Amino acid sequence: MGIKKGIRFITLKSVGSYINFLSYVRPQKAVELSYALFSQPRIGRLQKEDLPKILKNTETETFHHNEHHFQTYIWKGNETKILLVHGWESNAARWKKTLPHLQKSGSTIIAIDAPAHGQSSGKEFNIPLYAEFINKAVEKYQPTIIIGHSIGGAACVYHQYLFPNTSINKMVILGAPSDLKTLIDNYIAMLSLNTKMFSLLETKFINRFNFKIGDFSAQKFASQFNVSGFIAHDTSDKIVAFEEGKKIASNWKNSQFIETKGLGHGMHDDELYEKVVAFLFAS
Repeated sequence: MGIKKGIRFITLKSVGSYINFLSYVRPQKAVELSYALFSQPRIGRLQKEDLPKILKNTETETFHHNEHHFQTYIWKGNETKILLVHGWESNAARWKKTLPHLQKSGSTIIAIDAPAHGQSSGKEFNIPLYAEFINKAVEKYQPTIIIGHSIGGAACVYHQYLFPNTSINKMVILGAPSDLKTLIDNYIAMLSLNTKMFSLLETKFINRFNFKIGDFSAQKFASQFNVSGFIAHDTSDKIVAFEEGKKIASNWKNSQFIETKGLGHGMHDDELYEKVVAFLFAS
């Protein structure tokens, strides 16, 4: 274990021990702290005056949604519109390597910054809010294609489940988690939290979002889809287990599953992107 990894390990364990201690003496504080750590990204922000080059020459639009605002970036093309949805601790610039492949089709491409990421507002990220952002963008731009990476892919699946009758008819899901329970279990294991913390977090999710952790499953949501799907996951993904991608594809009637090897979680690969383009624009 390297020095940096070792320090992070010790820090995580001490934070976990503190939360476990709080779970007995101040359970409400324990759940607020553990939820904040779970939902607040540490990186991924963008400053308007210091945008990555890929985002500088775009048309931008800021949407307002309740107390939130979120940012979109548009690469103008033809009438076909593709919406891109990034993942955790990232932003719209993550599509830099994907864009040239999609632009060959001449399509108009729109990328979105997630809650608490890029130039969008807030401190907290959660999938229900991301799905609302996606829906506002879908209503405005009327894309026929949506592409999501990582937890952005899970947000696309949840959006499709909530809003099945939109302009979208093809979905591409890359390296995405299926089950919220898997994410929570991994988080609890990472911090060595006690069993009491799972039930406290469960209650938090029920009160906050009106669903149980176990009910939030892209595998379940996708079983109701009529749109066609392309799901890809890498066998060497260390962030989201390969099995999660297989779960999403397993119940999705009109879908294909692509297994990649050696790409890791980012999944940037010319060959994969050519397959995506073939799926999207096959006559």
